[in-house]
Amino acid sequence: MPLTLYNTLTRRPEPFVPGDYSRISFYTCGPTVYDDAHIGNFRSFLAADLLRRWLENPLCELAGETETERARRERHGRAVTHVMNITDVGHMTDDAEGGEAGEDRMAVAGRRIAEAKKAGKLPAGSDVNPSDPYQIAKFYERRFREDARQLGLKVSILAESDETLHPKATAHVAGMIEVIRRLIASGHAYVVGGAGSRVVYFRVQSFEPYGRLSGNLLSNLREGQGGRVSAANQAGKEHPADFLLWKEDASHIMKWASPWGEGYPGWHIECSVMSLRAMAATAAEAPNAATLALPDGQALIDVHSGGEDNIFPHHECEIAQSCCAFCAQPGLGSFARLWFHPRFLMVEGAKMSKSKGNFYVPRELCAPMEQGGKGLSWHALRLELISGHYRSQADFNLENVKRSALKIERWRDLVRLAMSVPSDTPWLGGTQRQSDFARAMNDDLNIWNALVAFEALLGPGTISLDAPKAAAAAPALPTAPWTHEQIAETLAAKPGTVAEWLAYVHRLDHVVGVIFVPGNAKVENDLGVWAGGLTPDAKVEALLRERRDARAAKDFKKSDQIRDQLAAMGYAIKDMAGGKVEVRRG
Repeated sequence: MPLTLYNTLTRRPEPFVPGDYSRISFYTCGPTVYDDAHIGNFRSFLAADLLRRWLENPLCELAGETETERARRERHGRAVTHVMNITDVGHMTDDAEGGEAGEDRMAVAGRRIAEAKKAGKLPAGSDVNPSDPYQIAKFYERRFREDARQLGLKVSILAESDETLHPKATAHVAGMIEVIRRLIASGHAYVVGGAGSRVVYFRVQSFEPYGRLSGNLLSNLREGQGGRVSAANQAGKEHPADFLLWKEDASHIMKWASPWGEGYPGWHIECSVMSLRAMAATAAEAPNAATLALPDGQALIDVHSGGEDNIFPHHECEIAQSCCAFCAQPGLGSFARLWFHPRFLMVEGAKMSKSKGNFYVPRELCAPMEQGGKGLSWHALRLELISGHYRSQADFNLENVKRSALKIERWRDLVRLAMSVPSDTPWLGGTQRQSDFARAMNDDLNIWNALVAFEALLGPGTISLDAPKAAAAAPALPTAPWTHEQIAETLAAKPGTVAEWLAYVHRLDHVVGVIFVPGNAKVENDLGVWAGGLTPDAKVEALLRERRDARAAKDFKKSDQIRDQLAAMGYAIKDMAGGKVEVRRG
């Protein structure tokens, strides 16, 4: 069954057919780096990561593939160029006012950092000038990328060696100016105001399909967007829905010279330029915004993703300006072949809110409890955030993350056990699990059912090994899955063996991303085994020694008190043979 995905533009599931089967182009609207990204942001980013990983996988069948393309995919997988931008200018605090109302979010971040600095609440080692928007953006971008890599966001991992996969708005202003020139020249944009207060607006009435993505047709927008559009901002517009492309403002916190005066770009125009990087395998091959011309209404990219809050106005405006700038027949264009929008994340049945105390940032959730965090596992947090279907309103629960951590450790232990025996040890039964996984993922990315198949492959009783002591000598897990070629060779050479079973696990974990990852090692010392990526901690070790002495003296009350103390710190312990303990996050 070929991959079918829900397309927001057409409002129905449809077979996904790329422009080029050998390389899929994928663009994701990334973070505005004026604050730390929260788990709701990462739910959307990880849904895009899940789709990207599935498109790359040898099991992902696409409608219309030739036999040659199918054979190549089954052995090598499929190339995906995934780009996620970093917005570091032009995103205002009120998006509804055509993009120009309120103040730049970087200015808001500057005040927040100044307050934190004054209160001594900035992270250790941070030296950020709250008056310098570039330093502010760099500070939050670094934190975002650290969190993204810890959560297995592949685009952020690869961006460590190719910065162009995380393009920044401030580095693409020249391209934005060129696109705005083109839109003005073709009659799709216009300038209002005199020198010192010029504004360039996109003329929405020049793009007849405007509103097709969101359902917000021009006739419904005539009186402004939900009553939130001010009369002052509407005065110079031809239509209330016309949106900002450039604003002349010499007093703005970040500004550039342009034909329309010193100022800054609108938020929407940024992605039309940065998304061009996804059109080619390398930055050197990417088209030029000043000259790109596509026949008819040809799509620029295969997939465009973002949270459901991006549908309107952001993505609606992206379609309009991109088609009008680059397509020979703009009205036939869609910018992307597939529009992919994960839904919002709830937290224990409620909307996230700082006032409710349920507003979670990954680095805070995964920090040790003694440092004020929740002591959660990054890999368990990833599993929890990808587990719900992207078009359902998932409900986040801290206890579920803890259960996911235990599940992942069980999976890893089973893999370690399998790695400890001869690779030709007989074993049967993985083909059906792999097929079930693929069938679920091809059904609109049904990760819930896919994980059922994954867990069946790794569940109790799925692998029977006559090696009861093998786990004690189990080797360390690889920190990355086998290559697709290695998996294909193993499946062909060793059917019906443990090696085949391991190959299936490696293939599926290319998608799930929680077993063969950095930080999956168990560390052993004289006190015990540290699981789940934990490393020995001096405070915890001191308590474990105290507990060991108490047990030796048969002071079990004190031993239990220390166990409770460790639990309060976020650590769960399990006594092992020989007097050692297994330590993991609670």
